Amino acid sequence: MKSITIKGSKRESVGKASTKALRNAEKVPCVLYGGGNAIHFSADELSFSKLVYTGKAHTVVIELEDETYNAILQDVQFHPLSDKILHIDFFQLFEGKEISMDIPVEFVGQAPGVKFSGGVLSKNKRKLRVRALPTNLPDSIIADISNLEIGNKLYVTDVSDEKFTFLHPDNTVVCQVRNSRVSLITEVEEVEGEEVEEGAEGETAPAAEGEPAPEEGKADA
Repeated sequence: MKSITIKGSKRESVGKASTKALRNAEKVPCVLYGGGNAIHFSADELSFSKLVYTGKAHTVVIELEDETYNAILQDVQFHPLSDKILHIDFFQLFEGKEISMDIPVEFVGQAPGVKFSGGVLSKNKRKLRVRALPTNLPDSIIADISNLEIGNKLYVTDVSDEKFTFLHPDNTVVCQVRNSRVSLITEVEEVEGEEVEEGAEGETAPAAEGEPAPEEGKADA
């Protein structure tokens, strides 16, 4: 997994006043958990652009003066109106200790059920939670859809890897190919059209049992 380096400074004060001052200076207050005592620090808001505003997963190298920590992003808080980053939590990584993390799913290939049969690919899971050693964390989960026909599903067992463990039931659906709404409507219209055509050919309905059939061209008495 690719790594991003964040250079920051430890915080001496963690009160509301200091937090507000940091944000006014376009810095983000952060906390690093997982290594015993929590470490409070701050870093420039621009430092997080490639980490937060992306669909890919990364590990993080946090540099605080003369100390370095390996971590993953755990939680981000945004301002409800401006979407500015208000706070970030990190979780420290240790060699030889497994970690749980959400990994994005990358869909590759073309599904025949979509390309040739007019189906629609439904992406049930865009991220999957895995557990693995830090060195075995994947950048993404590859989901090959090149064999999916209409009605077919891809399960987590179809995208498994011995390097990590999925924290989902085996019957979890990653994606599936469904009939499109347009094709379903078309099929209904075709069936309805056939029913109308059967009664629109001008044929005379058979007489009921015991009643004479009407004679063609004879006027009513």
